[in-house]
Order: sequence, then structure tokens, then C-alpha cells
Amino acid sequence: MTLFWIVTVILVLIAGAIFVIPMYKGKEQDDVASRDELNKAFFKDRISELEEENSEGLVVNQDELVSELQQSLLDDVPMQAKQQAVGISPLMVLPSLILLVGICYGMYLSVGSLTKVEAWQETVSRLPDLSKRLMDDQNAEPLSDQEMDDLTLALRTRLHDTPNDATGWLLLGRIGMANRDAETSQGAMLRAYKLDPGNPEIKVGYAQTLMLVGDPNQGDFARQILRSVVQRDPSDVRALSLLAFDAFERNEYQQAVSYWTMMKNVIGENDSRTNMLTRSIERAQARIDKVSTLDVSGGSVTDKVSTVDVPADSVMVNVMLDPTVLLPAQGFLILSVHSADGAPMPIAARRMPLSSQFPITVTLDDKDSMIPERKMSSLSEMIVKARIDSDGNVMTKQGDWYGQSDVLSLGTSTIVTINKQYQ
Repeated sequence: MTLFWIVTVILVLIAGAIFVIPMYKGKEQDDVASRDELNKAFFKDRISELEEENSEGLVVNQDELVSELQQSLLDDVPMQAKQQAVGISPLMVLPSLILLVGICYGMYLSVGSLTKVEAWQETVSRLPDLSKRLMDDQNAEPLSDQEMDDLTLALRTRLHDTPNDATGWLLLGRIGMANRDAETSQGAMLRAYKLDPGNPEIKVGYAQTLMLVGDPNQGDFARQILRSVVQRDPSDVRALSLLAFDAFERNEYQQAVSYWTMMKNVIGENDSRTNMLTRSIERAQARIDKVSTLDVSGGSVTDKVSTVDVPADSVMVNVMLDPTVLLPAQGFLILSVHSADGAPMPIAARRMPLSSQFPITVTLDDKDSMIPERKMSSLSEMIVKARIDSDGNVMTKQGDWYGQSDVLSLGTSTIVTINKQYQ
């Protein structure tokens, strides 16, 4: 802001100089020269008239008249020296200068959004502190929504000035994931990946955003990136975790077991995450032997669901199909958990090959979380959506059938009936 005010002062001084200097200096006037030029013009005109009159025979003694004109011209030659016009008094200029300065700064203060500019500059100055708090996993006071917005603004400002800062783009991508903004997250991570494709942190972050989109082609590329990270550093827990979650979501339970086992070997038996990994391995192993489904024959679906014990950190979803729904020849069933306010970005999701066996019962928990740092169990209330995806791309919805539950609490069950179609 200091530079800005210096520039404004310079501009106002230039404007004042343009306004004052001509007034103070005044305009030079030469009355003597003007009178002399007028006499000469009059003399020449009178000579021309005498010549015309002489040619017409009206003049008797032309030479005498010419002599008289010459004598009159000599008698009227000015003898005074050239004079300079007097400049304007400074007391007359001062009010004009005050008015000029007042108008300039008054207009800026009224329409220049000075308070917003100052708030923006103050936000930019807080970038190091906000970034440190965001990256500090031990921080007891997480960033508020307003602070996240401030951090995004400050970071975008810095990236505008230094567009080749790969770390800055990585941080912006992580903020996008935290805000459930898939477009911002993917764009920022892609920019970081192009700037520094060999950075493991950037590769893992970019792969994670690609997995959030759900496009099979991008998912394959994401897995390729993560495998390259693990190949270079088999102890990269984040890459192993993402590969395990992805394999479990794709029903590749044996691969999930392998990745989780590798993670256990890396972190050791004394790590607090060991118990969670053990449960994940047991769950995947159970899925290998048998995929649990709910048999609704012999009773109403509501009664069956309500009698099933649901773990406190999960939700059980029974997906039913309306008779009017026409299933595509191939596709996927996508279940997603959203916050109770209906935010479009899911907190947890699972995609499974489409089956003609409906209804289907699925239990969703933290293993299905989209981002390990934001688990499904962090929601006390949520909404579950089910969609039949015909082309394997979660970004396209036209023509897909879907259904949505009411708001439910963690540790309960619900029924989602697919009976609507995106137009």
C-alpha cells in the first residue's frame, strides 16, 4: 500500500503542475510588435489604393501622397520596449490546488473500494501463518471457513505473482480438496504436476484428485502414478493408503489386503494406526470369501433393515429399484455420502459394477471416505445418494437414474429408492 500512495501523490503533483504552471507563468504579450505590424499593413493597403486611383486618373500628385504616408508611418513607430505580462498571484492558485487534491482523493475514497483493498493486503500478509496452521496436523484449532477463504485468496494472489511455484499450486490443490472443490483441486494439482512431475508429494496429491473425479481413464492414470511412487519409495504410506482404498472400492480385495499389509510393515506394530489396518485387512478378507447382501424375501425391506445392527461409525444403505427404471446393459452403481446441507462434493463414496439383483444392501464407513483426512465418521448427520452410472464417468449425469435418502444419523440404516432421472 505504501507504493500505491507514493504513486498517487506523484500523479497528483503532475496534474497540479499541468494546471498551475501555465497560470503562474502567464502568456507573453508584445504590444509594440503588434502595433508595428498593424501600421505596416495599413501603409501597404493605402499604397495599393493610391496606385489604383492613379491608374484611374483621380490622383494628381502621387509621389507627394506617398511621401506623406511614409512620414506618417515613421511618426507612429513605437519607442517602448517589449513588455511581459504579469503572472497570476499564488493566492489565487492555492484554492484551485486544494480543490484538485480534494476531488482526486475524494473520488478514490468514495468509489475506489479502499477498505476492500486494505483487507486484501492484510489477508496476503497472513499467508505464512495460515499456511503453517493448515499444514500443522497437531494444530488444536483448525482453520475456520472464513480463514480458509482468506488463505485461498492470499495463495491465489501469490500464485498470480509467482505462477511457477509448484509448492503453492500443491497447497491450493489441498485447499480445494478440503473445501470439496474438485475443479479447483484438480486444476491446481495438474499445474503443480506439470511444474514438478518428479515430486512425490505432488504426484500423490495429483493422483488423489484424479481418483475423486471417478473417471475410469483418469483412475488408471492415477494408479499408475501411485505405483511409480511406491516403486521409488515403498515406505510412502499415503500412496499405499490410496492404492488400498482404490482397490477395495473396485472390489479388488486381494490387492487391498496386499497394500494394507505393506502399510503395517512400514509403520510397525506400535503405531496407533495398526489396529485400524488390521480391521481393514480382516474386512477385505471377509469380502474375498463372501459379499454380504440382505435377503429381503419373506418380509418387508423396512423391517429387515431396522433389525440389523449397524456399527456406530457406519451407515447401512438398502438400494431399491423403482419398477419404471430401465437398467443399462452395463454400468456402475455409485453410492455417495454427503453432508446434511446437500453439498455436491461427497464425503464418502463407493462404486460397484451394476447388478440386476436388487435390492442391494451396502454398508458405508470410513474406508469409503474420499479424503483420508476427512472421514465419514466426522459427520453426525448425512444424506446418501445412489445413482446408476451408464458410462463410467461421474462427471456426466444426463439420462442417469438416481435416488436420495432423507437426512440420517451415523450408525443407522436407510433405504434409497432409485426412481428419478437426470434430464
